Formats: sequence, C-alpha cells, structure tokens
Amino acid sequence: MIAFLRPVAYARHVDVALLLLRTGVSAMMLTHGWPKLAGFAERSGRFYDFMGLGSEISLSLAVFAEFFCSIALFFGLGTRLVLVPLIITTIVIAFMVHADDPYKEKEHALLFLVPYLTLMLTNSGRYALDYMIFRRQRNG
Repeated sequence: MIAFLRPVAYARHVDVALLLLRTGVSAMMLTHGWPKLAGFAERSGRFYDFMGLGSEISLSLAVFAEFFCSIALFFGLGTRLVLVPLIITTIVIAFMVHADDPYKEKEHALLFLVPYLTLMLTNSGRYALDYMIFRRQRNG
C-alpha cells in the first residue's frame, strides 16, 4: 500500500518544488523590474538600446518582462507564454548587454535563465492558476 501511494506523494513534492521555484524566481525578478518601472523617466534616456529600437522601447520591453511577466509567473498565469519575454530578456542581458564583460557580470542573468528554462520545460505545476483554469475547462 505504501508503494502505491508513493507516486502521488512524489507528484505533490514536485508540485511544491515548482511552486517554490516559480514564486521565488519571480519575486526576485520583481526587485529588478519595479525600480525600472518606478524610475522609467530617469532611466529611459540611458537604457541599453536593444537592436536599434531606442532606449525607451527597450526599457519598456524590459519592464514588461521583469515586472508584469514576473507577476503573472508568480501566480502561474500563462506560465509558458510569460516565460518567453523573461527568457529573451535574460539572454539579452547576459550575451548582449554584458557581452564584453567577464563571466561574473553575466552570471546574474544566467542564474535567472536556468529556472526560467526549467519552468518552460516543466510548466507551472498543480499550485498555479493555469492548472486551476485548464482543469476546470477539461472537467466542465
């Protein structure tokens, strides 16, 4: 009987781990997105110009990813969809903004990239709005 319950218990542990990963990484990214949003006017003229879009548009894209997508990720809403801008942002930071910098400067962005890629592969888990919404749609 215990062996029969083990897969269910394991699945719950995985879901709790995904919840911790998702909420933890999104809360940490919010600490980067909020200052950019709050100080948008001061930062917009001197922000990294991504692909010639202009510093204001580039800052807008970074704020969208780091703040708004992180909030959605925190709640597990549209997880795989909101991970796309977050992954792109961390890749741009690591390999374009800090392209000529030593690894130590790239490491911070790469440390965000790893959980984002993990969540892209696993999805948000049972303790997420995605699960609640799509489970109801399948059952209803």
